[in-house]
Amino acid sequence: MSAPVSSDVDLLAAHNNGDPHAFAELFRRHKDRLWAVALRTLRDREEAADALQDAMISAFRGAASFRAESQVTTWLHRIVVNACLDRVRRQQARPTVPLPDSGPGEPAVTRDAIDERETRLAVQDALARLPADQRTAIVLIDVQGYSVAEAAQMLGVAPGTVKSRCARGRLKLAKLLRHLRNPSADANVPSNEKETWRREGR
Repeated sequence: MSAPVSSDVDLLAAHNNGDPHAFAELFRRHKDRLWAVALRTLRDREEAADALQDAMISAFRGAASFRAESQVTTWLHRIVVNACLDRVRRQQARPTVPLPDSGPGEPAVTRDAIDERETRLAVQDALARLPADQRTAIVLIDVQGYSVAEAAQMLGVAPGTVKSRCARGRLKLAKLLRHLRNPSADANVPSNEKETWRREGR
């Protein structure tokens, strides 16, 4: 007969009581969603990995501060979101490095694959142009599927603030991505400029 599965609260309590394996199990249980939030917020795998590591170190050291006023997973997500926002604030002072143009010898891909990639890059670029608070709210609600109440707990703000951030962010995204709904919008753009846009993922 298999042993009963420990709850998140039980694992956190065991960690606080000195169990050397409890926190690792807690992290293993939630790492996929925590990683997804970090990656979609920061848009850079190395930055996301560093933010997640910083967050888990903070959670590991500060586990005794958990007061069970929310779910353990909400508490973990809040720590990850805060670590990501700290990095976003630091990134704002850094110059961006443009991606190199595509070089020769790349494998041929279908037009559908190119369109899909262009759309994905356009959405990522549009998300990156949102203020960090709006981007994080949209990632939690629209991408990760959390409720407004859950996102509010993670962000430490009122539910109305989350709704407002999402509304403003979605409005900006709609404007930034309107060309995806109207492919003919660039019909009068010279072909050499269109090609430049495609190479740059715009």
